[in-house]
Amino acid sequence: MNPLNFPTRRTAITAISASAIAAVSLESSSHAEEAQKPKNNIKQSICRWCYGGIKLEALAAEAKKIGYQSIELLSPEEIKTVKGLGLTCAVMRCKSGIVSGLNRKENHDRIVKELHDDIDFAAAEGIPSVLTMSGNRQKLDDAEGLATCAVALKRIVGYAEEKKITILMEGLNSKVNHKDYMYDKTEWGVKLCKAVGSSRFKLLYDIYHMQIMEGDVIRTIRQYKDFIGHYHTGGNPGRNEIDETQELNYPAIVKAILETGYTGYLGQEFIPKREPVASLAQGFRICDV
Repeated sequence: MNPLNFPTRRTAITAISASAIAAVSLESSSHAEEAQKPKNNIKQSICRWCYGGIKLEALAAEAKKIGYQSIELLSPEEIKTVKGLGLTCAVMRCKSGIVSGLNRKENHDRIVKELHDDIDFAAAEGIPSVLTMSGNRQKLDDAEGLATCAVALKRIVGYAEEKKITILMEGLNSKVNHKDYMYDKTEWGVKLCKAVGSSRFKLLYDIYHMQIMEGDVIRTIRQYKDFIGHYHTGGNPGRNEIDETQELNYPAIVKAILETGYTGYLGQEFIPKREPVASLAQGFRICDV
């Protein structure tokens, strides 16, 4: 064999180094692709009202790119729009609003009819949940308000059971954002669930609101997991981005939610201070544990 055909020591080392660098580059590229691929251990949703400045169709397109599966708190017409764009709606909007709720008997006929219509629509369109509110106290005693809410819910929860739709009631803070709102503590909501006595009535646990009113978020989630049917996020203070600018540790909170066996949606309900789509993408990554 001609010795001139053998590579020199320098050329051999260069070739080996180049191969090693190429292998490392391929491995790094593979890891980068894996890192970018969503884990999707929890299904994530966007609360529409926080992004009212973005057209629904544009918001849906961006949501799909990021990895969201739902846009929620929508009207029937809006639900049909997002379904046509490949998304669902985790929770329908509450038609009656926040202030005038089920804690007043004079509201019962109207709200029960609204819930009946929403349940029909949700069942037909494959939407899992509809929403209602307790209403403001307006000097009403909490125990009396709870009993009055239970009366109304018992009128409609059997129909929800029949249609396999969950009625949710959302807890809100009465300290900062919703002065006088009755359901402002988790224990009140749990007592209402027990009074209604159906797995088709559950609580919408808003992490932002309950952090303001009672804190102890992870312990509460673990203790009352059987009564919670949906979760909302939000940075505290300010209800802005859920990153390091606020006090809640969302990766730990989401891990605790998943440890309870929860299989529903997590609704991002923060109001962005920065570019909205970038903040939505960041929020998705933070909760994609």
